[in-house]
Amino acid sequence: MNNLKDIVRSNILTLEPYSSARDEFNRKEGVFLDANENPFGTLNRYPDPYQKELKQKLVEFKGVASDNIFIGNGSDEVIDIAFRIFCRPGKDKALTFSPTYGMYDVSAAINNVELLKTPLNEDFQIDINGIEEYLNDSSIKLIFICSPNNPTGNLMRKSDIEYILKKFNGIVIIDEAYIDFSLSKSWVTMLNNYSNLIVSQTFSKAWGLAAARVGIAYASKEIIQLYNKVKPPYNVSELNQKAAINALSNSVDYENNLELILSQKEQLETILNRIEIIQKIYPSDANFLLIKVSNANKIYSELTKEQIITRNRNNLIENCIRISVGTPQENEQLINALKNITI
Repeated sequence: MNNLKDIVRSNILTLEPYSSARDEFNRKEGVFLDANENPFGTLNRYPDPYQKELKQKLVEFKGVASDNIFIGNGSDEVIDIAFRIFCRPGKDKALTFSPTYGMYDVSAAINNVELLKTPLNEDFQIDINGIEEYLNDSSIKLIFICSPNNPTGNLMRKSDIEYILKKFNGIVIIDEAYIDFSLSKSWVTMLNNYSNLIVSQTFSKAWGLAAARVGIAYASKEIIQLYNKVKPPYNVSELNQKAAINALSNSVDYENNLELILSQKEQLETILNRIEIIQKIYPSDANFLLIKVSNANKIYSELTKEQIITRNRNNLIENCIRISVGTPQENEQLINALKNITI
């Protein structure tokens, strides 16, 4: 990648970030009369704006320096801030590979950035021979790669991602929301190899904290400094920080639940393969299965009548439904309902 400053918006480079009361005095002890807080209550104080305790837990868990960690209000904030740092509204562009996570589209539109989409091949892999023109386009500042991909469930080939990282002069964001369910190593281990790499992860999936909205970006110290410059001062609440800290402090629960989900996915896939209305189950490195059926709209509707809610992806991939792996009881209900559907 070229000099980082060459691809950062000029107004971001000169931006003076908001300085909060907790920037000026960040210790926990004292008589706090500096932030116009209510002196009464248990949730009356502003949270740590840089989530130092949570970052320290991630340092221990991931082996990454705290300077390489940004904590966001969900992964969606990680995505949004990337557009605000690197893409000039109405001028610069971003690239992704479809079908993929829909928030790239939404965030691009909010920031008035054109999002180019090139289709994945029939194996839901990047067509590396068809993207050379994009890698050489100086107006493209961001490339989003979801791996494991949503809604298809598969990992993107490592060699293809490496090729993009080496050839592209902009920022490559690898969205690893589902990486905990995969046997593959995270791209976090490659941060020192690629200065243009951002790895996005979340507490919403394997950690079971979707309601808490805690996302993570791992990147170079220089990129993280830019994220901290642009983010709102108190972007992650104290309650949500504590939820993530508690989860990391009780990782045995995470490991046990992860093992159960993966074993249930294997069992679910075996049984679904025997059901007549299911034509294909795509390989998955996530906590969900994408299935091709004879009539996705009808099957989705019939399942909702049984109060079993799946995700109809027919608008993205013809006659496909995405099914999250549930508890053993929920998976049994799903199987029984599918067996009773006739087309």
